[in-house]
Amino acid sequence: MPSSRLLTSADWPEAELRAAVLAGELVPVGSCWASVAEPQVPSLRAEAWAVDVPERRLVACGGSAAWIWGGRSSAPEPAEAAAPLGVRVADVTTVRVRQVRIGPEDTVTLDGVRVTTPVRTVVDLLRATGNLDPDAADAVRGVFAVRATEPEAVRVALDALGTVPMVRQAARRLDALLGA
Repeated sequence: MPSSRLLTSADWPEAELRAAVLAGELVPVGSCWASVAEPQVPSLRAEAWAVDVPERRLVACGGSAAWIWGGRSSAPEPAEAAAPLGVRVADVTTVRVRQVRIGPEDTVTLDGVRVTTPVRTVVDLLRATGNLDPDAADAVRGVFAVRATEPEAVRVALDALGTVPMVRQAARRLDALLGA
């Protein structure tokens, strides 16, 4: 359920919401809209993510978490979520869900929405299998640009993972992104 800070097509017809955007009264926030006077802060984006992902046991991660922290200009479609080990959810057709090991130290709660920390978000983006997606690379740069975390904190987190798969690849990707 959206807060009073957000509007959805359940509140107003979508045509009116889009007209309000054109009139400069509203701005899109994920699949929601907010007043242009509303600060675009992580808690607002987390609330918008929760509109699309109402299952509270899921954690915003990956590109969704990068967007929440301000590292992306728009929310990824579909929304990305992590299901902690042992959590089973039904009907998640509009969300990309991955089952992961995630501890309380890896998440923060923003207005009731669990989100991976900026460090965990960057580590997850860097550890993705296959080639580093250009959107993921931009999201990592964006998280650093908004100072949600620093590269050194990510290096420390990668070192702490030891021999977990894709850690060395993630470290090389981080070096490449930083031009080292």
